[in-house]
Amino acid sequence: MASTYLSRTTVTPTNATKFTFSAWCKIANVSGRKCILGYNGGNHWYVIQFDNSADNCRFEWVEYNSGGTKVVEKYTSASLRDVNGYYHIVCKYNSTLSTVADRTKLYINGELADLATNNNPSHMLEAPSALGGHTQLFGAYETSSNNFDGIISHAHYCDGYAYDASAFGSTDATTGEWKINTSPSVTYGNNGFFILEDGNSVTDQSGNSNNFTVGGGTLTKTEDNPSNVFATLNPLVNNAGEMMLLTNGNTSCQSNAAQGNSWKLAVSTLGMTSGKYYWEIKFDNVHNCYNNGVMGSNILTANTSNPMNQTGYTGFYNIDGGEIRKDNVVTTQDYGTYATNDIMGVACDMDNYTITFYKNGSAFVSNVALSTTGRDAVFPCSVFYNTNNTGIPQASYNFGNGYFGTTAVSSAGTNASGNGIFEYDVPTGYTALSTKGLNL
Repeated sequence: MASTYLSRTTVTPTNATKFTFSAWCKIANVSGRKCILGYNGGNHWYVIQFDNSADNCRFEWVEYNSGGTKVVEKYTSASLRDVNGYYHIVCKYNSTLSTVADRTKLYINGELADLATNNNPSHMLEAPSALGGHTQLFGAYETSSNNFDGIISHAHYCDGYAYDASAFGSTDATTGEWKINTSPSVTYGNNGFFILEDGNSVTDQSGNSNNFTVGGGTLTKTEDNPSNVFATLNPLVNNAGEMMLLTNGNTSCQSNAAQGNSWKLAVSTLGMTSGKYYWEIKFDNVHNCYNNGVMGSNILTANTSNPMNQTGYTGFYNIDGGEIRKDNVVTTQDYGTYATNDIMGVACDMDNYTITFYKNGSAFVSNVALSTTGRDAVFPCSVFYNTNNTGIPQASYNFGNGYFGTTAVSSAGTNASGNGIFEYDVPTGYTALSTKGLNL
């Protein structure tokens, strides 16, 4: 949940003139401030965060000491707007160095960040964030402000040691991709910690027992990680300026009532060009203006007012006894309908261009031929209509992440591909829509 944060009280540092902080972050949206590590003690404060408060999606690292003097000030020149992949952030502090420009380094995905602002500490100055005796917040600046919305994985803090980004990742020689080092050879020092190794553990893996406490909400375990990025819903895509309200790390969607009565779209971050993929949708609040299926690339780029009525859409319309809609034509009726809390399984075969819908683990409508338009890339999607007299339609996706919204699957089904966790058995030959699944 976006309100969730972690906290712990820092101890006497090993050496406050040196530290390294490393974390892999997947942001859920590009609005407001999204803090990774922070503290506000009046004059003494610091923040390491994504910042879109000025519509520039920059990254920032700022620290003030107890006298209210700015110690570190770094703002990136580049905008960080990727809501699908992970950003690897490394903050390196070493005020013992004689050259001012060398005393702090900000790395993003293994490269030194281009900085619009770059102010460094004086010689031998202790870092405010490295001091003991304060409540360090992870995922928030204050308990109810700048809360992180998304996923943070493999977070390391090394007290008294200044490491480059290469300690925590490396460049793939074939793809050029910056990849995670899941077992870095680093020393943590008194205040150091290693958390979120397995998706949600707040237990310190460094050996220091610097464990964190969860506050403000629920910390949800996910299969999504820097080595295998799962599809989520994309907050940067809408239809004619209207889009779903996305929550829970962009896995839940609801028709945005604030925009009035109109069709709203939610579409996945990852598309399919070949292969066979399976995902699940829990119907949190269903009514008859409720469509789930896939859309072709032509609709994705067209920015139309109602994707369901466009050539290139194929899906199940939960109305009039249950319909299949394709290219704005009702192909068959009276399949049956879904109710609130039902789970729709969707199996999309991009090798044979068919789609099958399941209801609570049983095939419901099988092998529907996909639209012939937009097949070069097809995207899972939902199209809901908000009406005041029938409620607000809501749904939660499980692309293999292992949960619906904030609720874990109750009893995982079998999955022959070994990729992702689902409520029901994954059809033979199908896999999760993730970077690993796309490359199986």
